[in-house]
Amino acid sequence: MPDPIDEPSQPFVFDCHLDLSMNAMEWNRDLTRSLEHIRRREQHLRDQPDRGNGIVCFPEMRRGNVGLCVATQIARSVDRFSRMPGWSSPAQAWAQTQGQLAWYREMEAAGEMRCITDLAGLEAHLADWQAPSSGRRPIGYILSLEGADSLHTPAHLERAVAQGLRAVGLTHYGPGRCGAGTDDEGPLTPDGRELLAEVERLGLILDVTHLSDESFRDALNRFSGPMWASHSNCRALADWNRQFTDDQIRELVRRDAVIGVAVDAIMLVHGWRHHRSKPQDFGLSLERLADHIDHICQLAGDVRHVGIGTDADGGFGTEQMPMDLASIADIQRLGPILALRGYTQAEIDAIFHGNFLAFLRRVWR
Repeated sequence: MPDPIDEPSQPFVFDCHLDLSMNAMEWNRDLTRSLEHIRRREQHLRDQPDRGNGIVCFPEMRRGNVGLCVATQIARSVDRFSRMPGWSSPAQAWAQTQGQLAWYREMEAAGEMRCITDLAGLEAHLADWQAPSSGRRPIGYILSLEGADSLHTPAHLERAVAQGLRAVGLTHYGPGRCGAGTDDEGPLTPDGRELLAEVERLGLILDVTHLSDESFRDALNRFSGPMWASHSNCRALADWNRQFTDDQIRELVRRDAVIGVAVDAIMLVHGWRHHRSKPQDFGLSLERLADHIDHICQLAGDVRHVGIGTDADGGFGTEQMPMDLASIADIQRLGPILALRGYTQAEIDAIFHGNFLAFLRRVWR
């Protein structure tokens, strides 16, 4: 692991996308334990390509001052002819998200996490993390649904909101109940359009990550509520439809959205070959993440529309991340990189947490 980070001067980090419950429930990782413990437990496992390569756990989040995140529920449903993994029915997908929710509730009961659902809760959590303390602070989380296959009736969305859900992404990979996701093409489905109207009626945040180009355009034409992109990068720097084109970024800026940049190598460089390329092949470091931040800032004309949404351990680990990112705490190494590029400390703070916090204060007010 790299040398310890200079913790006293670390800026607070708001990570807008972490698949914590997926890692706990599907990858069977006890995130309350140390990174060394989690990796050693997986050293003989081969069921996933990232075994032994994870970087996220609660001790490392605290070490890196990652005190607030958007944490997901995720469960795809697929039809019987699909080659994509997923549950055989939306009801099964809903049940899976409920199991993930139960894990979050257990972490709250243990004092590891704190669910943030409104402005008062957000401000109280930030005050807690700013106050001097030698104890273990709960990590704040805002609940988001990545891919809405499990919301098979409008009533399920209302139930999810009552449980604390505050952001919704309509699609994930491939075709979904609500529209076309990454590596697929097409507009929103009738179910997707109905759900989108409910998202707006209930005042939820629309996460436009993972929408295909046509579904992205369809959603923006139909939705006038708040939106962000929790974990998306720039197609100009990593040519894949998972990333945003310059025109899409400009449109999100016009809509006062914030884009969280992600650390997945396939989203950082041109020509990455899935399960074949290695970070060493590209000399990949956090400098490349800074390139994506720069690109968004240049298109926007300021720093107000970019933040952090690492997607760390989102089905990949250090085998598919910048080489200088051995722990989620190492996201702090991005600060000096940005400083050397001329970013002021106020601008770095805005990228690390301020822009997403300003977004939430505006939306939740």
